[in-house]
Amino acid sequence: MNRQPTVSGSFYPDNPIQLRQNLARLTPVVPADEKQAATAVIVPHAGFVYSGGVAGETYAAIKIPETVVILGPSHHGRGRPLALAVSDWDMVLGRVEIEKELAGIILETSTVITVDDAAHAPEHSIEVQVPFLQSLRDKKKLKILPLLVSRVSYAVCVQAAHDLAAAIRSFGKPVLLVASTDMSHYEPRNRAMVKDKQALDMIISLDPRGLYQVVMEEQISMCGVVPTTIVMLAAMELGVGRAELIRYTDSGEVSGDIDQVVGYAGMIMV
Repeated sequence: MNRQPTVSGSFYPDNPIQLRQNLARLTPVVPADEKQAATAVIVPHAGFVYSGGVAGETYAAIKIPETVVILGPSHHGRGRPLALAVSDWDMVLGRVEIEKELAGIILETSTVITVDDAAHAPEHSIEVQVPFLQSLRDKKKLKILPLLVSRVSYAVCVQAAHDLAAAIRSFGKPVLLVASTDMSHYEPRNRAMVKDKQALDMIISLDPRGLYQVVMEEQISMCGVVPTTIVMLAAMELGVGRAELIRYTDSGEVSGDIDQVVGYAGMIMV
């Protein structure tokens, strides 16, 4: 049975015409020759009214290939620690196929990644990325591979990243890695900015261990630190040489409430 949308009508419009109009407002038009060939991106996953501008600006800056592997945190904690979806996704803008060849390679070789479609059913962190990818691919083919990640050790992150990178090399076709994460949650803006800068500096420095450690030690409420760590490790194994911050903001920009903000960052790795 295909996965059905969980947060359409709340995080983003459930009407396809309204959704396309919304995405067009959120995503700047960037000429094709100005788009970068990125290996990975880091994007937020709140409701479009809050973080959609950051996500749209980040996706617009890059060339999006046919195959996109999306890693997101499990907010509900149900299911397997590294849960791969293998059933197609029925989205507001139409059905999106799972990249089953790449999934097969991963499942044949990985010691930590396993199939668990049920874990994805209630989760929004990966779902909110898909409309942006569908919109920017337009009438071109899009296949996704969603991997839902619980809080695991750094050693497991290293193994998962190695398994992903090896499978992508074996797959032999262009693949974009997406890490879905928000930054600090419900902190005053001045405190959130300081904490988030600590995490973002580690990403810009291409220091995944440093990112994992600073988030844990400084108690930074970055919900997607584990998928981000895995994506960084995998991207570096695939030859990434630099990370670039596209935009950082917080929910207070929309709500006006700067006493309890959620931070949002868009980054690319090339």
